[in-house]
Amino acid sequence: MLDLDFAFTEEDSAAGRLDKAVLARAPGSTRALVAACFARGGVLADGRPAAKSDRPRPGAAVRVRGLAETADRAVAPEPGPLAVVYEDASLVAVDKPAGQPCHPVAVGERGTLAAALLARYPEMGGVGGDPLMPGLLHRIDAGTSGLVLAARTEAAFAAVRAQFASHSARKIYLAEVEGDVARAGGVSGFLAHASSFRGRMRPVSGASLPKGERAMFAETFYRPLERRDGRTLLEVEIRTGVTHQIRCQLASIGHPIVGDTTYGARGPSLSGPFGPLHRLHALSATIVLPSTGREATLRTPPPPWAAHHQGAPVPRVPS
Repeated sequence: MLDLDFAFTEEDSAAGRLDKAVLARAPGSTRALVAACFARGGVLADGRPAAKSDRPRPGAAVRVRGLAETADRAVAPEPGPLAVVYEDASLVAVDKPAGQPCHPVAVGERGTLAAALLARYPEMGGVGGDPLMPGLLHRIDAGTSGLVLAARTEAAFAAVRAQFASHSARKIYLAEVEGDVARAGGVSGFLAHASSFRGRMRPVSGASLPKGERAMFAETFYRPLERRDGRTLLEVEIRTGVTHQIRCQLASIGHPIVGDTTYGARGPSLSGPFGPLHRLHALSATIVLPSTGREATLRTPPPPWAAHHQGAPVPRVPS
C-alpha cells in the first residue's frame, strides 16, 4: 500500500485528469487500482474528497492514502481443494469448479485457484512472471468450469504458451445454449471491450478502432450434440483465446449460454457454492507435453448439466 503527498503542477494540469497524475507517481499501481482508491475516498485535493476526473488548480495539495500496487495483489498460498486430472514434473491440469476465480482481482481476495495451486506446488511461485497468476498458463472465467493448465517450471510455461500463441493447441468446451441449433457452424470476427459495460466484450466490424481501444480476432466453432426444451448442448472448439470469446460470439448469433445474463440469456441467473455461474465447461486441451515432447489430450469429466442432458440426438443436417 502506498501513501502519497504532492502538489498538483502545471505539467499535471497539461496532462489532464487527477487520476493520471496519481498513476504517474505510482508506476507500481494500475488504472483500476487508482480508480478503486478514488472510489473509496482515498484521494483528497486541498483537503476535500476528489474524483478521478478532477483537474485541480496548479499548486493544489493532493493526498493519497492506501493506494494498492500490483504487488499487493500477489497471490499468497492458500490450501484448498484441487481436482487434479493430470500431473507430471513440469505441468499440472485441474478441473476448476464453476464460480471460483482463477486468480485474485481485488486486494486480499481469497479462495482463488491460483492460491490453492501455489499452496500445493510452491515451485510455481514466480513462474510466468505475473504475481497474480503464478504458473497459470491461461485462465477461464469464474463462472466457467473445467480444465485449467499450470506450469511448474519456466521452461514448461514458455513451451505451452508458445503453442497457445501459434494456435496449435486445441481446446474443446461444452456449452448449453438457449435456442435450437440444428447444424454445425462457426463464428469469426473481431472483439473489443465494451466501454459502456465493464467486464463485457462486444463484436466490432474490424481491427481499426479509436485510440486506446484494441480489437482482437477470435474464431469459435460449434457442433450440436443434443437438443431439448428449447436448449442445445454444443461441443465448441477454439484455437484463439480472447476474453469471453465463446460467450460473446455465441450470443452474437442468438444463442447465449444458459445462465449467462451478461450476454443476454433470458433464463434466470445461476449460482453455485462459489458464486455466479453459467453452463460453459472447458472439457479438454490437446497440447504437446513439455515433459515428453509428445501430443496428449488432457480431459476433465463432463459437468452434471451436460452428463444429464437427455434430449434426443440432433440429426445430422447435410451442409
